Amino acid sequence: MQSRTLYQKLVDTHTVSRIDGEHVLLYADLHIMNEYTSPQAFAGLREKGLQVRRPRQQMGVVDHVIPTHPVPIHARTIEIVDAGKQAANFTKNCMEQGIHLFDVDDPMQGIEHVIAPELGLIRPGMVVLCGDSHTTTYGALGALGFGIGTSEVEHVLATQTLVYRVAKNMKIVVDGKLPSGTTSKDLVLHIISRIGAQGARGFAVEYQGEAIDNLSAEARMTLCNMTVEAGARAALVAPDLTTIDYVSSRVKDLDSALLDVACKEWRQMKSDPDASFEVEHRFDATQVAPYVTWGTSPDQAMPIDGTIPDSAEGFELGAATMRKALDYIGLEAGASVEGLAIDRVFIGSCTNARIEDLRAVTQVVRGRKVAPTVRAMVVPGSGLVRSQAEREGIAQVLIEAGFEWRQPGCSMCLAMNDDVLSPGERCASTTNRNFEGRQGRDSKTHLMSPAMAAAAAIAGRIVDVRKEFVDA
Repeated sequence: MQSRTLYQKLVDTHTVSRIDGEHVLLYADLHIMNEYTSPQAFAGLREKGLQVRRPRQQMGVVDHVIPTHPVPIHARTIEIVDAGKQAANFTKNCMEQGIHLFDVDDPMQGIEHVIAPELGLIRPGMVVLCGDSHTTTYGALGALGFGIGTSEVEHVLATQTLVYRVAKNMKIVVDGKLPSGTTSKDLVLHIISRIGAQGARGFAVEYQGEAIDNLSAEARMTLCNMTVEAGARAALVAPDLTTIDYVSSRVKDLDSALLDVACKEWRQMKSDPDASFEVEHRFDATQVAPYVTWGTSPDQAMPIDGTIPDSAEGFELGAATMRKALDYIGLEAGASVEGLAIDRVFIGSCTNARIEDLRAVTQVVRGRKVAPTVRAMVVPGSGLVRSQAEREGIAQVLIEAGFEWRQPGCSMCLAMNDDVLSPGERCASTTNRNFEGRQGRDSKTHLMSPAMAAAAAIAGRIVDVRKEFVDA
């Protein structure tokens, strides 16, 4: 039998039929929807007189447009008229089709890519689809997850399948251990800055190596979440004991005997030793420093102790794009971002709003105060994360330090709600994208880890967390 990669095995086990040399009809174990990318899909079903084929394999979440004001859950309302209509329409569609929805006033509500894993819905070997590009997050648990378009959402609702173009295979090996003061967010920014924003275009990426083995399940989610920023169509980490411990502690629908069988099967899900990858990269984790973006694309990033490149060599889109990014962000080639004053700090998003992220923030800010020139907010990724942070005393530490402690949602990650930067404001952000206007018109975003963002909030400027805060 031909040796296969983990990605190829997942595709093979979910292929209903082969369409041609590049395409298969792929079965989806779980389809996740939000209020933003689903309305046209439901409308298309109605026009064709179709029903959702398998409602129990769908999940709905209101997360993109929901406000995060720190009010009780039952008092949450969407004041933006169009957003409110969008959410209400989504609620109506889910109710009519028998789809479980985490609605505005649900205590379990949160960001789709946070709540699905924490509820035990993502398991090794699954294929998970969602109308959101950061569905790659689920590869951290050995599941094949990727984003789909609105027309594809309609097809999945009607058939539980997808016409899928099979990707090529890429392996990224990360040797060594991450130094103190660095995280998987720094690692993925390091990787993207090296291979470029299109460096994994058309590929399913599998991560291997000592550094990956040493990452927690939640840290791997950050890694897989942002791999799409290198153009990847999927990202995977083969299941191991870390994966199994995380998943088995959250699965509620399997008795102990079935769970034991499942765990044994999950441990066997890996690439064959001699499987072929079209492209391979190798990185040394010991060389990773805290990273910060300097431009308007996630690959425009550098170590905090580095300087902005003084030439466009190595950048795919060339000198004009680099100049445009620097003009927008208000910086110059050859400059450092260390010491750059900021106006806002945002800690949240499907990249970095899990409990481990908030613990890391607390280690930095405990006993300190947010700089008087900074407005800092923490938006937990789900109701469960929020309640756990409150039980652990994390929320109180953040509030005492001067952070706004808010309700869950996508929030300022993409400014589709009322959490928006004002024109000209500069933000230290734990999100995944720093495009022009991503967090608000004419706003300036610097991506970094939760610890780095926390340090920036305290200092009032972008600083190296290792110098003052790493042992805090």
